[in-house]
Amino acid sequence: MKKLSHYDDRGRAKMVDVSAKADTRRTAMAHAFVAIKPAVLKKLPKNPKGDPLEVARIAGIAAAKRTSELIPMCHPLMLSHVDVDLKLKPRGVRITSSVTTTGPTGVEMEALTAAAVAALTVYDMTKALDKGIEIQDVYLLSKTGGKSGEYKRK
Repeated sequence: MKKLSHYDDRGRAKMVDVSAKADTRRTAMAHAFVAIKPAVLKKLPKNPKGDPLEVARIAGIAAAKRTSELIPMCHPLMLSHVDVDLKLKPRGVRITSSVTTTGPTGVEMEALTAAAVAALTVYDMTKALDKGIEIQDVYLLSKTGGKSGEYKRK
C-alpha cells in the first residue's frame, strides 16, 4: 500500500525533500466550473467592476505563482508558463488552467490553485447579481513528468 509522502514516521506533516530528484519538464492542467444563471450571464459584459473573465484570468495566473504561500507543504517553484482560459457556456463559466515548469516536483497544485482562484474571482465579480452562484467541479485534468509519469482524467 502506498504511503502518504507529506507525513513522517511519527505522523507529523512534513515537506517532502525533492533535492535528490532530477529536474524534468512537468505540466498540469486543471478544471473548474462556475454555475451562473443565464440571466446573470447576460449581464457579464456590463459589469461595473470590469470584465469578470479577464480579471479572473489574471487572478488565476497570479495565484498559480503564489501556491506555495497558500498550501503549506508545496514547494516554491519557478514556473515556466501559466495559462488560464475562461469560456462562457449556457449554464456558467468553464475554466481550464495549464502550468509548466522544469524542476524536481510537479505543478498539479499550481494548476488546481489557478483554476480555483479564477473561479472564486468570477464569483467575486458577479456576486452582486446573485449570491447563489456555485463553484463546481474543481479537478485535475492531466499531468506529465516526474516519477509517477502521465495522468489523464477519464
